[in-house]
Amino acid sequence: VQLQASGGGLVQAGGSLRLSCAASGRTLSSDVMAWFRQAPGKERELVATINWGGGNKFYANFVEGRFTMSRDSPRKKVSLQMNSLKPEDTAVYYCAARRTIATTYGFWGQGTQVTVSS
Repeated sequence: VQLQASGGGLVQAGGSLRLSCAASGRTLSSDVMAWFRQAPGKERELVATINWGGGNKFYANFVEGRFTMSRDSPRKKVSLQMNSLKPEDTAVYYCAARRTIATTYGFWGQGTQVTVSS
């Protein structure tokens, strides 16, 4: 599975950005797709997950209802709509995928920078 992330940029606090991740290769409807982020000097953290088939979603607590992850299964694309952005959301955001039987994410896209100015 190959993943291509896009959509990062610079936005003022309170603004919105939409990240996209296009998957190619042998994806399965049971695969779990995820967005992670890593801020400078901090560990990478999970932001949100969704599976291709059922749309089951998970959000980290810090999302606080501001982000929405969605999928377009026929087009093998997932998105992360980020609203009410805060300066602490500044990070490199990564798209990732794993098989349901896997305990770790084995497929990663390149990161896309999100910078939120105060």
